[in-house]
Amino acid sequence: MPISFSNIPSNWRQPLYWVEVDGSMAGFPVSHMRSLLVGMMITSATGTDPNVKNGIGLPDVPIPVGRQVDCDRLFGQGSELACMFRAYFQNNRANELWCLPVAEPAASTAATGTITVMTPPSEAGQIMLYIAGYPIRVNVGATNTVNDVATSIAGAINDSLEQQKELPVTASAAAAVVTLTSKFKGVNGNMISMRDSYYGKIGGEELPVGLTLKYESGTPAVASLYLHGGAGIPDFTTAISNLGETEFEYVALPYQDSTTLSQWTYEYGFSDGGRWGWMRQHFGGIYGAVKGKTVATTPAGGSGYSDLVTWGIDVDLPGHNSPVYSALGIENTAPSPEYEWCAAYVGKASRALTNDPARPLQTLHLESMLPAPHHDLFNLLELNTLAYSGIATQRTLVASDGPMIARESTMYQVNAYGFGDDAFELVTTMSTLAKVIRNQRQAITSKYPRHKLADDDTRFGPGQAIVTPKIIKAELIAEYAVDEFNGLVENLRAFKDHLIVERDPNDPNRVNVLYPPDLINQLRMFAVLAQFRLQYNRGIDEANL
Repeated sequence: MPISFSNIPSNWRQPLYWVEVDGSMAGFPVSHMRSLLVGMMITSATGTDPNVKNGIGLPDVPIPVGRQVDCDRLFGQGSELACMFRAYFQNNRANELWCLPVAEPAASTAATGTITVMTPPSEAGQIMLYIAGYPIRVNVGATNTVNDVATSIAGAINDSLEQQKELPVTASAAAAVVTLTSKFKGVNGNMISMRDSYYGKIGGEELPVGLTLKYESGTPAVASLYLHGGAGIPDFTTAISNLGETEFEYVALPYQDSTTLSQWTYEYGFSDGGRWGWMRQHFGGIYGAVKGKTVATTPAGGSGYSDLVTWGIDVDLPGHNSPVYSALGIENTAPSPEYEWCAAYVGKASRALTNDPARPLQTLHLESMLPAPHHDLFNLLELNTLAYSGIATQRTLVASDGPMIARESTMYQVNAYGFGDDAFELVTTMSTLAKVIRNQRQAITSKYPRHKLADDDTRFGPGQAIVTPKIIKAELIAEYAVDEFNGLVENLRAFKDHLIVERDPNDPNRVNVLYPPDLINQLRMFAVLAQFRLQYNRGIDEANL
């Protein structure tokens, strides 16, 4: 029998028993579905992990991180990346997580804001401050002056060890004014919010009697719930290059400027050099979060709905028609910053899509994210329009449960001619397609790594390392049946009818395949026509029996 051996030579004459092991028919597809958090580190952070070979220096080098304490040590307590790590871990403690720290840009500035104590309290009480969505308790006495209250606020922000780990700001007090300064420089410091009494009187949060506070930022100071004045955007060129060929399936990217989106959507795009391109085949996607912005980069009040729609439909901007980028739309007055929202989004998405890439993400709650006040939440009409504008949506039905994912849209909206197209509109389409391709790739590369190629109906002996177009077609059909059983695709019969496997007419060593999978869909809407009656006609009903 002409069995093809890979290792035992045909001219070997030494007795007796020799065996080579072949695992090509035994394996199943295995992928490291890594998550990657991209964010800024604080310049004063240690910058080196002694546990990594050669003491890899940061920034711009991806590194696996599994504990908050290590993240704080590496990137700085209260850094953008440390806060993103915390938000991710609130939503996912199971998947492999890496961080990609970037340095503060040269000549960048830190965002600032002020809390002015306008009038002193007349009764003792407690201030419930919320900085970047984190609660801070400040006790005040009935005899406290405005300066006393300001000093207490700054002390509460700076003194608590636990709060130092969480808060992305430092505070100082002078002349009844508390000045907040972002711990990290750059535009994303403008995402840090400041407010009080988030849950209101019904939640037991209200300012002590007589006490009033004013929130301002910018120069000249204007009323604002956000820090302002942060400037500078990191350069991701080196960071992207340092990713190399390591697969990162879920990327949290908290920057939406055109240069950044251009770089990252190219890296994850379909071109020859992209991760979805035919040469690299790494796949994966980018996740972000964005609020409506009317002045510079600081969110205004209200929901920001019109700004989000305008931003989303501008497909001429880089990344705004990308199948690999999903931007979650957030109301302006939601206290949690966008960089934490996108980390929470990736945390929840990676957990769910790793388990089942075809199952919709709707109703999954984004833990630890504070939603906007009830009157600012997007209504259903607004959510529907956002979904048609390339914006992924979230909604809050019960405030105590927090926000949940509503529709995980990508920013893909139009085809090459500018006409509306929904081919790549959903994250699940991309994740399912990646899974199906990986399954097919594993089957072919494992079973036929060193085979010869012959025409169909060639009479070769059993055991020969020979493959024909018909054998490959049967393999693809069998793999498709497995994918159908696992809930990734459907309609096997139609797939068999449309599948084409042929030998290249100009290259006898090449097989060409037209592979037409019918990806499984999701139950996203249940429509009912309630055609009621006041009473059925008994005569007609009895006649039909």
